[in-house]
Amino acid sequence: MLKRLRSQGTHASAVTVPSADTETLAGIDWDNFGFSIHPTDYMYIMKCERGQWQQGELKPYGNLELSPSAGVLNYGQGLFEGLKAYRTFDGRIFLFRPKENAVRMLEGAARMSMDAPSEEMFLSAVRKTVLANQRWIPPSGKGSLYVRPLLIGSGAVLGLAPAPEYSFVVYVSPVGNYFKGGLAPIDLKVETHHHRAAPGGTGGVKTIGNYASVLKAQLEAKSKGYSDVIYLDAVNNHYVEEVSSCNIFIVKDGEISTPELGSILPGVTRKSILELARDQGYKVKERPVSADELMDADEVFCTGTAVVVNPVGSITYKERRTRYNNGGLGKVTKELYKALTEIQMGLSTDKFGWIEEL
Repeated sequence: MLKRLRSQGTHASAVTVPSADTETLAGIDWDNFGFSIHPTDYMYIMKCERGQWQQGELKPYGNLELSPSAGVLNYGQGLFEGLKAYRTFDGRIFLFRPKENAVRMLEGAARMSMDAPSEEMFLSAVRKTVLANQRWIPPSGKGSLYVRPLLIGSGAVLGLAPAPEYSFVVYVSPVGNYFKGGLAPIDLKVETHHHRAAPGGTGGVKTIGNYASVLKAQLEAKSKGYSDVIYLDAVNNHYVEEVSSCNIFIVKDGEISTPELGSILPGVTRKSILELARDQGYKVKERPVSADELMDADEVFCTGTAVVVNPVGSITYKERRTRYNNGGLGKVTKELYKALTEIQMGLSTDKFGWIEEL
């Protein structure tokens, strides 16, 4: 069953896309779907040449063609974002705080000397891509549609300089839980040798180079049975920064603390949890958190678009291992997870104005 979709705004053309008939995806085991790429129907592409953005369009999902001298391939001029679309119990489609992602991409592009789409261009592209692929949004409570906007230096450049052309791409994939086991406590290891970022660097923007550098330590940790690693600051090698792809919080005597911004990513979920916790009456601090405090905490949890809110069951730092809540789910973590996900899935009132309904 097909229908004609004409996207709103000036940056897309009319295309024929599948309807929201979820029966076409019958037979998918959403309960065991996992977090991996699943090609969908359409992606969005828009190009910018020498500061001028062209008209964007929805195209069938497929490969991109790049010059071998593209800025992104030679000098790493690239950014990405991550957000989610949810299907509610009554069939509506929600986006969670997409404006935050648009603003973060603009700020990251300024740091990386890249031309970026405006906030409205970004939001329009995301909306169109989600609607064009809406049949891939999992049923309520079974997962979400992960939305990945990319901004890359696609123009050819030999000497070290900003690319002459940029491509803005949005693609989507249905996903389940990021960590195996769903909302289950994970085991982390504190990395004491490798560092993710340094003061004055690009740790605070979502540039592609931040992620390849964490793979070595992450893979080594996973080979020893850990889920991921926690990075320390590059100056003192003692203050907690973040996990490979998510922010981290500690709870001690009812007070919630998280590392302050600077060389860590300003996560959208991190920001949302800070606002939720304060609204619920918790004392919340953004401050330096030492590795010793981490090991003495009552609860530890991670936040991110992919992981949402995930409890930490244990952390190993040098020769010491701490288990939290006997490896179970802590009270504060459970409360904040419930509050956030119920807003995302339309099960509770969104008094913060975080949800955009498509």
